[in-house]
Amino acid sequence: MTFTAKILLLGSGELGREFTISAKRLGACVIACDSYEGAPAMQVADAAEVFPMLDGERLRAAVEKHRPDFVVPEIEAIRTEALVELEGEGWHVVPTARAAAMTMNRDAIRSLAAEQLGLRTSRYRFAESLDEVIAAAGHTGLPCVVKPVMSSSGKGQSTVRGEDELAAAWTYAVANMRGDRPRVIVEQFVDFDYEITLLTVRSRGGVSFCPPIGHRQEHGDYRESWQPMAMSPAALAEAQAMARAVVDDLGGYGIFGVEFFIKGDEAIFSELSPRPHDTGMVTSISQDLSEFDLHARAILGLPIPEIALRGPSASAVILADRDATAFRFEGLADALATGPQVDVRIFGKPATRPNRRMGVALARAESVEAARALASEAARRVRIVYS
Repeated sequence: MTFTAKILLLGSGELGREFTISAKRLGACVIACDSYEGAPAMQVADAAEVFPMLDGERLRAAVEKHRPDFVVPEIEAIRTEALVELEGEGWHVVPTARAAAMTMNRDAIRSLAAEQLGLRTSRYRFAESLDEVIAAAGHTGLPCVVKPVMSSSGKGQSTVRGEDELAAAWTYAVANMRGDRPRVIVEQFVDFDYEITLLTVRSRGGVSFCPPIGHRQEHGDYRESWQPMAMSPAALAEAQAMARAVVDDLGGYGIFGVEFFIKGDEAIFSELSPRPHDTGMVTSISQDLSEFDLHARAILGLPIPEIALRGPSASAVILADRDATAFRFEGLADALATGPQVDVRIFGKPATRPNRRMGVALARAESVEAARALASEAARRVRIVYS
């Protein structure tokens, strides 16, 4: 069979699964890689490789074995030094090896945004010991937020309101970090009105933006998202200008999930992921082209049309509450009967654990509020039954 391109996907979770479907619709061959067998993207890919993404030698071996046109990271915890070496040898890393390396760790991307590009951020410092955490909190003031420089889905993040909480926050951050570097960022607690994800597409045709996505988090992890997020034209323009500046500096083609705190008409840069974003799952029902479709098009050098919003939409996650490998889903029919514009995505993860995302409910309605209510109700109706 002749393919349009061969893609080596590094990380094969639910975002990788949706991206694989989008890429295969465009004729690509996808080899899905992850640290365990049966990962969600592996179930729909052309081939699979199982190895730790932090193992640089095995990462290189997978590249040399499959000889992909594109190496596409889907997670942060990757041996980025290997990506830099591979790119130097002519392999195409998406969006670039530098982007993957800088965004793998919050320290590099924050330093780029604040110190090199001059973007507005909260006060922050990095720390590699409890003593340094205490000193950093003196700089940022209390309350502050302590989180690993490398983690995902908010793992290891704490809001600290008193000095007596700093030791526990440091221990929690280190215990939940990814990679092999015990380093945290201590940042000023921003009294923001709301936070958004601005999905920013960089392609051969330039930079374009999806309508802003609002989201709600618990324990640092996304629970629901909605689109569009109502915000002032001034705040949106400022966020778009900052997003454009940082993605142009990082270079390459693909979608970037750029996160901002919004206070009135001000946008405050928070974080960036050079790949589809979990809060962007809502685009699977809200837009004519989802974030996964846009990522695939940009990577493959295909045109990005004007991004059309179908209507106010929302997503709500379906969570597990325990460790298990024997389980089943019930209530799917009830969930889909919630409304005519409701959908459910089950991710196909082979095991559950407390607060692990196992699926997502999606809804579109006449208003964001109605869509959020529908999505939350649909998610509630899906039950995980443990054997």
